[in-house]
Amino acid sequence: MALFAAGGLAAALAFLALPAPVDGRSDAVPRTVTPRGPLAADEQAHIDLFRRTSPSVVHITSIGEQRDLFSRNVQQVPRGTGTGFVWDDRGHVVTNFHVIQGASGARVTLADQSSYDAELVGYFADRDLAVLRIQAPKDKLPAIPIGTSRELQVGQRVYAIGNPFGLDQTLTMGIVSALNREIESFNGRTIRGVVQTDAAINPGNSGGPLLDSAGRLIGVNTQIASPSGASAGIGFAIPVDEVNRIVPRLIRDGRFVRPSIGVSAASSDVGRALRLPPGVVVVQVGANSPAARAGLQPFRRGNRGEVIGGDVITAINEQPVKDLDDMLTVLEQRQPGDSVTLTVWRGGQTRKQAVTLAAPE
Repeated sequence: MALFAAGGLAAALAFLALPAPVDGRSDAVPRTVTPRGPLAADEQAHIDLFRRTSPSVVHITSIGEQRDLFSRNVQQVPRGTGTGFVWDDRGHVVTNFHVIQGASGARVTLADQSSYDAELVGYFADRDLAVLRIQAPKDKLPAIPIGTSRELQVGQRVYAIGNPFGLDQTLTMGIVSALNREIESFNGRTIRGVVQTDAAINPGNSGGPLLDSAGRLIGVNTQIASPSGASAGIGFAIPVDEVNRIVPRLIRDGRFVRPSIGVSAASSDVGRALRLPPGVVVVQVGANSPAARAGLQPFRRGNRGEVIGGDVITAINEQPVKDLDDMLTVLEQRQPGDSVTLTVWRGGQTRKQAVTLAAPE
């Protein structure tokens, strides 16, 4: 990142060291300093929000391993930086999965610049979320206040605190510029309900909090839309309601357990080629799975190569699912052992079928 123009850092520091110019008079004296008056109410609100919330925001350095070419000794080296925030006083820290993806370790630096080795508690790549844990005193771990994303409105003010380009504790401000966006996670899954903001978000902000004007968490900054790789006024945050659903399960189980129906699905192209209704085209049913017990049948080839019709799951609990990604999103909101009702299409006929969700194998 270029902080200075031509001449570089040394030239810039030399310039700053030059004596202040005088007006040529021997009796030149400093100007009288005007006493500072009260700040505008909105300025004071920004300052108060930062003071309250910034102690909950942390700097994350992911660690990689590097082998020396000559000695072949393996050493740990920084491989990237990002942002996170304190979830609770037990030392749980939330960030983006891509901040620590592929790392052999991580270090968390708190607002007071104390630094701690972190262990990975769990992650859910489908939503680009990860939880780390550090062993720090409770008085250094102020948990960030949790808000809601269900009631967000386009135009309301938002704030982002993070470490863009490694510059700690940076505050930017903007508005919610759009709601219910869809972005693609790093493993190709769709993240829905995403909050779009024009608050400046840059590399290094990933994993940091997006806050409302009361200082409550409303999202986790995760991506930007930019042809240059820097802020272009369109940033995306995972909504806090999604975060609040996933993080407690990562802390409890070490992973996010998505319940299973026990089917494999064809691509949407197959459904269109066969002129089937939008839905999950079943091509395999697991033995002793909920789908098998419910009598679901897969599409398959006959002895002469013809396609033998099977089932298409078009809705779960009356919520339409147009493809496998839709179905997985619905299932992520349930737990193994929950009962759901499938709407199943076969040969032009539609039926309802109750199933009990199973734990994934």
